[in-house]
Amino acid sequence: MIPRHSPRTLDDMRPAGAFVASVLQRVSQAAIPGANLLDLDALAHEMIRESGAISCYVDYHPSFGGSPFGKVICTSVNDAALHGLPHDYTLEHGDLLSLDFAVSLNGWVTDSALSLIVGGTGTTEDQRLIDTCEEALLAGIAAATPGNRLGDISAAIGAVSRAAGYSVNTDFGGHGVGRTMHEDPSIPNDGSAGSGPALKPGMVFAIEPWLMHTTDEIYTDADGWTLRSADGSRSAHVEHTVAITKTGPLVLTART
Repeated sequence: MIPRHSPRTLDDMRPAGAFVASVLQRVSQAAIPGANLLDLDALAHEMIRESGAISCYVDYHPSFGGSPFGKVICTSVNDAALHGLPHDYTLEHGDLLSLDFAVSLNGWVTDSALSLIVGGTGTTEDQRLIDTCEEALLAGIAAATPGNRLGDISAAIGAVSRAAGYSVNTDFGGHGVGRTMHEDPSIPNDGSAGSGPALKPGMVFAIEPWLMHTTDEIYTDADGWTLRSADGSRSAHVEHTVAITKTGPLVLTART
């Protein structure tokens, strides 16, 4: 069963969404050439301490993780597609960096991700990859309305991705979010329109397209966490926590 929350509860989730957005914004600003991934994690960690939030990542140890994650933000660089474990790496101009961050604040979890090119300029292909992910995210959010079905979100993301010439991995995707980071349902990044449960006000989802340049296959790095593209091509990943309301989707993690 997909949890549904009252309008008051959605209001209670807003501070968590605003905090996650503020951390991603500040860490992305700090992600300049010469910055170390461990310093970015330390910055996010300090912001968590100052806010009284609780990291959803540091003790996270699902079946697919090699050990407890141990850090508070995912930093995926270049061919790292998802779950990038921060390590001693100094960012270079033109690196494609994805940041993924989730916390619990006042008992409610929100989850968001963004991708950027370090230094602001990179290849046309990398920028197109990011732009397509963001377009797919907007399409998925637009489909998150009462009267639609869960498959409409997946289908909207997949249609944008495939139209741009990318293949889609459906092993990892969006999910429900609320009291914990991963709740029902699973939301793959491709699917059939009109399928699945009906979308109703009060449902809250993390919608998260991710794409790789020339493959849809991944493997797990020796660190036990970082998922990399099978052919070494670069990846982008974006995500927002979105509540379904009577008047349409509400993006809880919107950044200014």
